[in-house]
Amino acid sequence: MTTVYLIRHGETDWNMQGRWQGHIDVPLNEIGYRQARLLANRLARDGVKFEAIYSSDLSRAYQTAWEIGAVLKVPVQLLPALREIDTGRWSGLTTDEVRTQFPDEWAQIMQGHALPRGGGETIAALQRRVVTAVEAMVAQHRGHTLAFVTHGGCIRALLAHAENLTGSVFGNYPHIGNTSVSIL
Repeated sequence: MTTVYLIRHGETDWNMQGRWQGHIDVPLNEIGYRQARLLANRLARDGVKFEAIYSSDLSRAYQTAWEIGAVLKVPVQLLPALREIDTGRWSGLTTDEVRTQFPDEWAQIMQGHALPRGGGETIAALQRRVVTAVEAMVAQHRGHTLAFVTHGGCIRALLAHAENLTGSVFGNYPHIGNTSVSIL
């Protein structure tokens, strides 16, 4: 049986400020590096052995994956399809700023309309992108344990797919915390 670890990146300054990051390449802050090292050491203590570690190409995910790979002695492979949802013109804004600057768009999305966030990407497009990428890697590593270091939106989309849920995948799951681990 193949085991999949879905790992969210460590903390960034924008996480602390409540800013939408999307595809903007925001690096880990010092707390984020500490979180990544703590997680790497915990995985090692627990005896977790990954056949492969795949990471989003955004630095906050890659820096987290690198810390894990260094401790577990597994190289990290970049997989751009694991990037966070593209939040378009919302990127860099807080939720309050989005509500103020784009009230009609925000209201429609909150009512369940499948609009692209900030003109970027829809949840359905995000889900297709990440599910296709993860399924391809799982097919290459059948019977092994894999790590995918990615973003909260991607993890929600993958969890919803694993549970055959449809609709707004973001509403089905609580906040995915920094360096949290979900195992499928």
